[in-house]
Amino acid sequence: MDQSTRSLPPAAPPPRLPPPASPPSWPPSGDDTVAAADRLLAAGTARLTGGFSPTEIGFAFLDWTTALASHPHRRAELARAALDAAEAFSRDLLGIARAPQPIAASDHRFGDPRWQEMPFYAYQQAFLRVESFYDAATRPLRGMETASQRMVAFLTRQWLDVWSPSNFPALNPEIIAAAVDQGGRNFLAGWQNFLEDSAAAAGGRSHSPLAVGRDIAATPGKVVFRNALMELIQYSPTTATVRPEPVLIVPAWIMKYYILDLSAQNSLIRYLVGQGFTVFCMSWRNPGAEARDVGLDDYRRLGVIAALDAITAIAGAHPIHACGYCLGGTLLAIAAAAMARDDDRRLASVTLFAAQTDFTEAGELQLFITERQLAFLEDLMWQQGFLDNRQMAGTFQLLRSRDLIWSRMVREYLLGEREHPSDLMVWNADTTRMPYRMHSEYLRWLFLDNDLAEGRLIAGGRPVAVEDIHVPFFVVGTESDHVAPWRSVYKIHLLNEGDVTFVLTSGGHNAGIVSEPGHPHRHFRRHRRAAGEPYLGPEEWMARVTPEEGSWWPVWAAWLSEHSGPPAKPPGLGAATAGYRASADAPGHYVLEP
Repeated sequence: MDQSTRSLPPAAPPPRLPPPASPPSWPPSGDDTVAAADRLLAAGTARLTGGFSPTEIGFAFLDWTTALASHPHRRAELARAALDAAEAFSRDLLGIARAPQPIAASDHRFGDPRWQEMPFYAYQQAFLRVESFYDAATRPLRGMETASQRMVAFLTRQWLDVWSPSNFPALNPEIIAAAVDQGGRNFLAGWQNFLEDSAAAAGGRSHSPLAVGRDIAATPGKVVFRNALMELIQYSPTTATVRPEPVLIVPAWIMKYYILDLSAQNSLIRYLVGQGFTVFCMSWRNPGAEARDVGLDDYRRLGVIAALDAITAIAGAHPIHACGYCLGGTLLAIAAAAMARDDDRRLASVTLFAAQTDFTEAGELQLFITERQLAFLEDLMWQQGFLDNRQMAGTFQLLRSRDLIWSRMVREYLLGEREHPSDLMVWNADTTRMPYRMHSEYLRWLFLDNDLAEGRLIAGGRPVAVEDIHVPFFVVGTESDHVAPWRSVYKIHLLNEGDVTFVLTSGGHNAGIVSEPGHPHRHFRRHRRAAGEPYLGPEEWMARVTPEEGSWWPVWAAWLSEHSGPPAKPPGLGAATAGYRASADAPGHYVLEP
């Protein structure tokens, strides 16, 4: 690659995408006129259904009803439960004491004390009993496919969440009290909030006062490399000396990179720089239709490998600590396995944050990963050239629709309240798109076929195996992760027999990683399995390892230091003579692209 391609003039357009690394046999099936017409019809249907396959939903409910029809005793139990629920509702209306239906600790819809007053108490209890009834009705049945049961239970839960009495002004005592106290001004404020949100969504912008590059993603640094898929940011040192081994962060391309560089007090990147490390981070480009044929291996080649080439030229021939988050961690594992296969020894260690390498227990996202569902989704992406950011965000919101959709709508549009926007909320709303080919390959090869864990995934024209990686691992899972469940992340122990330090931290997929020192109510567990030691199952691991209070960040920084050489003078920002000129200030251009 010549210097004109490597350098980064501030106003220059990004380089064009090179031909895909994999053979140009995409899409998998032929696209003649008839097939294209069929795909266009399927894509139009997908837009109407929010990306859900009607065929998949129909098969799931047919499987459930057929299985339920062959279980008369289960039907009898459900009939008794329905009668009990009706009797309980009558007793509640008449004020006859009865054991209340319990409310889950995670359910905050009925936390206001006014829900204990009549008739709101009766509404609440009736709804909770209906939820309990359908939870029992959609439990696994002998002979029913697991995927069907999960789909039916998930969609039934989504449907019930719509009809919660907390969502209706006439049934919610909080909304009634607000309307009385404010003379209805809460509805006017809610309408204004709705108009603001609608305008922001239509314009692809946020109404938050927090700005990227000023309030968040503001750690000082320079963009030292750019290609068609990513910018590489090198952060300015804040210590007189640094460890000679630089740190490369590979973020997920499903969201913007600055989840790891939020505000100054909770920026992991700023924390690492302050601990005496030279830190580089990739900022993925938000792709459009022009990137439709870019594949997963192109992300490895033009992302991880290109970044390693740049870091070696800038920081010298020192081994590199590579860290990947979520999808970025999976990509890093693929790249590290390919490097080990090819005897490329530039890695000092591999750190994975909430990243899966085995997808057999990939959580609720598996609901969307079946052959019928993927074919439906692929038709939608085929027409657009990408998966739209709103479609992707909607999928993740559905996993926690009670909190992320309905409770938010009640608070902002019916109560007229606005939460003070946090840096994490701003990041969460800053969504990205997925290229058609890459996302299809990712979902099929990893989620559907589990090719990486089973040694079939092709990188650089040849298969790779996580077993071949012979550098130490530091792996972080989070206790309440719905995207990458910690037991799934823990499977790295089965795929690699080397040195693995596993940390399980409190919080979810994002909050568990953004767990800075001083954050209240945080704890974690940690345990090192040295190379060659026997396997310890996740439940046994959990029982044996004692929780520790506080943040796991210092533990990781200490681990990196233990696997690094003595501190030395920091390298310069970029290496102009090698073609990696420090140019645009961090956070660069790509993160600002809508």
